[in-house]
Amino acid sequence: MDYQFLFDQHNAKQSGPKQSQQRRLYHCLRDAILHGHLKAGMQLPGSRSLATEIKVSRNTVLYAYEQLVTEGLLISSGRSTCVASNLSTVISSSADVNFSEPRQLSARAQLTPWPSDPHGAFTAFMSGVPALAHFPIAIWRRCLERVWRDISYQQLDYANAAGEPALRAAIAEHLTSTRGVVCSAEQIFITDGTQQSLGICAHALASAGDTVWIENPGYGGAFQSLKAAELNVRGIAVDVDGISPTKKEWEKFTPKLIYTTPSHQFPLGSVMSIERRIALIEAAKKHGALIIEDDYDSEFRRDGPPLPAMQGLVVDAPVIYLGTFSKTLFPALRIGYMVVPKGLVEPFVGMLTLGYLRGRSVDQLALAEFLRAGHFANHLKKMRRLYAARRDALVAAIHKHLGDIATIYGGSSGIQLSIALPESLNDVSVSDAALAQGVYTQPLSRLATGSILCNGLMLGYAQVQADEMEKYIHRLANVINARE
Repeated sequence: MDYQFLFDQHNAKQSGPKQSQQRRLYHCLRDAILHGHLKAGMQLPGSRSLATEIKVSRNTVLYAYEQLVTEGLLISSGRSTCVASNLSTVISSSADVNFSEPRQLSARAQLTPWPSDPHGAFTAFMSGVPALAHFPIAIWRRCLERVWRDISYQQLDYANAAGEPALRAAIAEHLTSTRGVVCSAEQIFITDGTQQSLGICAHALASAGDTVWIENPGYGGAFQSLKAAELNVRGIAVDVDGISPTKKEWEKFTPKLIYTTPSHQFPLGSVMSIERRIALIEAAKKHGALIIEDDYDSEFRRDGPPLPAMQGLVVDAPVIYLGTFSKTLFPALRIGYMVVPKGLVEPFVGMLTLGYLRGRSVDQLALAEFLRAGHFANHLKKMRRLYAARRDALVAAIHKHLGDIATIYGGSSGIQLSIALPESLNDVSVSDAALAQGVYTQPLSRLATGSILCNGLMLGYAQVQADEMEKYIHRLANVINARE
């Protein structure tokens, strides 16, 4: 074996940060062993002999040999160093598998149509992202600094599986006073956001093959989480009062779980009436179903106060209430929460302690301080005014440029609205063409399942300044008019 040639060839192929001779020789010999150039059982030169041949110090060779012996690729008997004899089976069996080639996900993962790249949060009309430029970073930084000043080293360990007690108490107080949620701090479980909350509910409260209901059209993230848990997801039509299951659907497709967004239906924006809420709760009780109430952006209702949460409407409502701070504060915070019925508190504690180790105590404690000090309430007041102005500017622009084509839905709440398009227009092709003009829209047809037909676009307006709305809607109108 010409080791000088082997070493020179390896060095010639290297790119990136410069490495020491020790690391270069180590990688050279390691690659030669794994690629079969140095055969199993082959004896390598002594350290002095190899050092002389390739013109490096003996310590360089000793380092490489010792590292490879530690990894089990070489065996040293004191007098000689050989390639490990048990490597031939591993190398020959892996030679037929090329892991650099594109590979398929599991059948379970392929059950869900994962979304493509969202093209950046700051693209006009990207939905679900708040006005990040208006978040009070200086106040948040002070909250973090206070926590870091007072935190003990014990709090750097894995945290309570249910979340920091201070944050759970602050959330319970906020929900009780503003959303009509009836709960204690022990019923609140902190998560990394709504997607994790949905995943936990899907795996904890239903078995593979169970039927679950979602709104149709509805939130794609819920569809993905429920499908990933191998559940039978059935879309239920919505009307102006929200999700509207028929008597036949209750009898023939009895659900284990019902996912709904009653305060601002996603994506059409309807608000579930009190009568419909109570009827859904009573029917769920009768059929042994649990309702997952996703209250993702009710803080931003503008046409009157928000209706109280379903969770607190009746005693012992079969409701798990989900909330998130991604829409009210900022998505990178990655803090959401679940409010579970009292009877599920103990099982959830046991399950989460075993499988969902928590951390990030500093962020949670800072958020608790942000809530207790009134910063959260103040921020919401400012954002309501800002989003109202931006909503009004968007609606005016739509009426001006698309008034004879588009019908507006869901503008009374939240940080996005939807427009219905004529059947002659394909919402997917319109969305694709608009994106090429720097305008992101979400086709409603991609949020519908089964036989439900939905043709339109969802527009998120939180990040778009009021004086820029007309510019972007004019671009969208040009795209639509070109296709009529």
